Amino acid sequence: MSPISRRELLAATAASAATLAFPQVLRSADTSDNRGAGDMDAIQAEIVKRHNEGVARLQEWIRLPSIAAENRAPEEGCALMMRLAKEAGFQQVDRIPTDGKPGVFATLDAGAPRTVGLYFMYDVKQADPSEWSSPPFEAALVDKPGFGKVVVGRGAVNQKGPESAFLAALHAIHGAGRKCPVNLVLVAEGEEEIGSPHFPQVVRRPEVIAALKRCTGVFMPAASQDPDGTVTVSLGAKGVVELELVSSGEKWGRGPKKDVHSSNRARLDSPAFHLVQALATLVNADGDPAIDNFAVGIRPPTAAQKQMLDTAASRLDEATAKRLLSADRWAHDLPWRASLERFLFTPTVNIEGLVAGYTGPGGKTVLPHRAVAKLDLRLVPDMTYDGAVKALRAHLAKRGFGDIEVNPSGGYDPTDTPADAPLIQAQMAVYRRAHLDPILWPRNAGSYPGYVFTGQPLKLPAGHFGLGHGSGAHAPDEYYVIESSNPKVMGFDGAVRSFVDYLYELAG
Repeated sequence: MSPISRRELLAATAASAATLAFPQVLRSADTSDNRGAGDMDAIQAEIVKRHNEGVARLQEWIRLPSIAAENRAPEEGCALMMRLAKEAGFQQVDRIPTDGKPGVFATLDAGAPRTVGLYFMYDVKQADPSEWSSPPFEAALVDKPGFGKVVVGRGAVNQKGPESAFLAALHAIHGAGRKCPVNLVLVAEGEEEIGSPHFPQVVRRPEVIAALKRCTGVFMPAASQDPDGTVTVSLGAKGVVELELVSSGEKWGRGPKKDVHSSNRARLDSPAFHLVQALATLVNADGDPAIDNFAVGIRPPTAAQKQMLDTAASRLDEATAKRLLSADRWAHDLPWRASLERFLFTPTVNIEGLVAGYTGPGGKTVLPHRAVAKLDLRLVPDMTYDGAVKALRAHLAKRGFGDIEVNPSGGYDPTDTPADAPLIQAQMAVYRRAHLDPILWPRNAGSYPGYVFTGQPLKLPAGHFGLGHGSGAHAPDEYYVIESSNPKVMGFDGAVRSFVDYLYELAG
């Protein structure tokens, strides 16, 4: 027998480390389905061996701040997305031009009987470095009490961390000499964080539509675990409208057409107050939407959905939810169960930002000629993006605010996927095989452009999947767990393995 090589020794060591260190909840799944234990051992060894490589890939991605709202590095972001897909084994990777930021269309043909769709985003929200404890685009690895080693950075959990974990799963499968158990169709965009205004131009190209029609469903990688290890499976998402309301002396025909000394307030009207008065009509005294015909025809929760909420309220920890949100009370002082129902089934009108005149240090006695409010409207079934915008315009005009500009910048309809869809049942099976008891959730209260998949002409089931944990999306100090010190939460390798298991489950 020839002496063992250094490469063979490292591989053997990695396999041993996987057996000893990898969380039992996923190891137990190895031989209970149609995959061979040998295949899973080899793939697991690759996951462990490639840990540093996968984390470095994520850090590189975070360090490229592709920010659609600032028109920052869209071409670089697209090029990196394409490179990452090619390196993960996608044979065909195409840049898809749009009237905005480019998209990416990629296919991986594994010669498998089944094909699954993937939705990725390569853009992130803006970040103010002064609000962060670690620079938002440095991708630093830091110790976070209660969680272990995390990567901190804009996009860490939304969505580059989970997406990187999925790509690492493909690297591990191929590195083990195995084929992906399903064919994959990937569509990615660089404008999710501004409401995906041009994503339909990517999906509705003939070659993309044709590829997606072969899919059993579409999913987006996610980090689905709460700090207590609880996982949720969402059956849809709210829709959204992002827009600006602009009040100006020019459009109004009253007040100044340029900033003037504030002493003139005695004889000139204020475009800023005009906007504030208009905003006050959009909600009632309790802060709920008051836009005429905005929420007509919304679909109330079904008996099955109410049962889901009953279960969720009994299992989700209210204190943890408040801690993650830095909040002490729910709106209307509602109890936990009622707050969850409002969270998922109530449309909202939210002011994201409000700007007029001087906002620097000290005072500046000025009467602004222009005021801007940035709003988002969250939509529930059966509301539509077009219907919401139409209702808002009509509401303002009826109340004497027809001069205020309504400038939508992006958004989309809500989505729904049935609980018995194979895509969803596969998620439930993987979690249960991992000795987790997933909570079936009527919908995500956030939004993503899943309507392009669930609506006409595709009518596909769509959802989110993935173990692991992160938080701080759209906020300072966004993070994604890399090496977990919490036995109830998976780190990066556990998230990677969950995607391997999901792909095999989807293969049937």
